[in-house]
Amino acid sequence: MTNPAEIIPGVIFYAYLSATRKDKVGFLKHNTLVLQVSGHFRLETAAGEISMTKGQMLLIGKNQLGTITKTPLPGEEMYETIVISLQEHLLREIALEEHIEIKQKYTGPLNVLLPPGDFLKGYFQSIVPYVRNPQADISAGMGLLKVKEAVKLILQAMPQLESLLFDFSEPHKTDLQAFMLSHFHYNLPVEKFAQLTGRSLAGFKRDFQKTFDMPPRHWLQEKRLSEARRLIEKGKQKPSAIYLDLGFESLAHFSRSFKKKYGKAPTEWLD
Repeated sequence: MTNPAEIIPGVIFYAYLSATRKDKVGFLKHNTLVLQVSGHFRLETAAGEISMTKGQMLLIGKNQLGTITKTPLPGEEMYETIVISLQEHLLREIALEEHIEIKQKYTGPLNVLLPPGDFLKGYFQSIVPYVRNPQADISAGMGLLKVKEAVKLILQAMPQLESLLFDFSEPHKTDLQAFMLSHFHYNLPVEKFAQLTGRSLAGFKRDFQKTFDMPPRHWLQEKRLSEARRLIEKGKQKPSAIYLDLGFESLAHFSRSFKKKYGKAPTEWLD
């Protein structure tokens, strides 16, 4: 089982697995192009839920928090996907070479299923030799060429996505309270929460203290533990089934923190 293998480091990945897996992927930093080779893919973000099966292609917009569920389908041996990371420094190079300048902010959906045209399908077929030979010494320059090709084909299929791909502006300043109440369960450093809310780290901490009357790390711990108690006590959910979804790195860490706050181990609240 591999999830994922780097074919061209940082650019092209190939993932496969033989059992259902749910990944709380956290921060989706880069625009990403995904081909579903087999199985079922479901992405859940604040923008909504989107899914795809064999042969479908999805462009995922950058700067999102999300959860991906990967499921092999009946009759298929495994789940497989090819992922192309459209990193910002590569997109900036393309924008300079092609003299691309965005004049209007993108207002469409952040996650877009691409039309199943022959050219994009052919592009992914050209990736297969890299997938089949993961140990080959492939240069970073080759990675840039494949990203350029992917971008050109995406824009050929859907020109309106140019303003999504080449938007290099910082995230706008969001409602801090609403954002944190919706995303506290993601296991991210405070620096990432600051970035996603459009603030410097110092500005984020200052605004956070004003909003919640406590520092971010303290609030995150308290909020996650409070939600855990609610899910265990009222929802009768097992600690082992919820700790990852609430941003804890391990069951042991979750259990220690829970007992320290509430005086009993989380399993004792199920009685």
